[in-house]
Amino acid sequence: MEFKDVLEAMIESDASDSFVRANSPLKARVYSVVKVIKEEIFSPEDVERFIKEITDENLKKSLYETGSCEFALWHRQHWRFRIGIFYQRGTPAMVIRKIDLRIPSFEELNLPVAVLEKFCQQRGGIVLLTGSTGSGKSTTIASMVEYINQNFGKHILTIEEPIEFTFTDKKGIINQREVGKDVSSYSDALRQFALHSPDVIYIGNIRDEATCYAALTAAETGVLVLSTLHTVNASSTVERIINFFPPYQHQLILTQLSNLLKGVLSLRLLPRIDKPGLIPAYEVMILSPTISRLLRENKLWEIPKYISTGEIYGMKSFNQSLLELVEKGKISSHVALQCSDKKEDLELQLRNRELI
Repeated sequence: MEFKDVLEAMIESDASDSFVRANSPLKARVYSVVKVIKEEIFSPEDVERFIKEITDENLKKSLYETGSCEFALWHRQHWRFRIGIFYQRGTPAMVIRKIDLRIPSFEELNLPVAVLEKFCQQRGGIVLLTGSTGSGKSTTIASMVEYINQNFGKHILTIEEPIEFTFTDKKGIINQREVGKDVSSYSDALRQFALHSPDVIYIGNIRDEATCYAALTAAETGVLVLSTLHTVNASSTVERIINFFPPYQHQLILTQLSNLLKGVLSLRLLPRIDKPGLIPAYEVMILSPTISRLLRENKLWEIPKYISTGEIYGMKSFNQSLLELVEKGKISSHVALQCSDKKEDLELQLRNRELI
């Protein structure tokens, strides 16, 4: 098997990720389930041959010195793949993420259109997309960037590791910087942002204190900052941001967030029952006056209650989203209960509506 055959098998099976490892067949994640998509067993020589074919000298150096490397490559005209190579049990392996370069609209993503449009229209502050790996954060961010690009004459600067979606200028102009190629780190790129006059900055991932501090600083200057975190809901997102910093700074960060955190959209992709595929359940937190006060007063435990009663602002809890998907026949009640953070509350609501 050639490496291009691996990519073609992913496209043919509609896989989101594939896993290449010596002494194993080609396995892939198809609608959240990992299964074999090609029976042929890879030898260690096959995997080494693939790596030699797709990496340049700098990537090979990184792999052999640190034990891993990550990059993206094109396949045919409309497909891009993000590839992570690493060693396990002394042999190389790789995980390949498929990126469909056709950027879907908010409606196609089954996400709250009015909420996302409102986020994109902000003139400053921070909007965060959160969820586990493979929950749709990058696709949603790409859709937001494309919406801004199509509708507003703004300069959008992206900082990514690696670049996933690529864009064509429309009403706006988009510059994309790749960490490791165009700039050495997220924090270095953010230190330079004022020289580049952006209206919107997309930071691929906030993962440390330096990047978080730089993002807050950019937002304070009137730039709209879009970014992602691997957190499961809005309140845990705020906790993660606070815990990037030492305790003596927590109140300062909470005060900044009470002004700058315009919203959090948390995503979970779930298997559909109405047709093949996945559909997102989501939680939305909007910076209402009450949410702002709770952040300022460090009453994070009260945030979920006000999310579930904040429909007038566009907020929605995960349980409300899950219940709606079950009522519409999109997901099963069993899946909804599996994915709920408050299973007892959701089960009671499902029983009251005779959905279980």
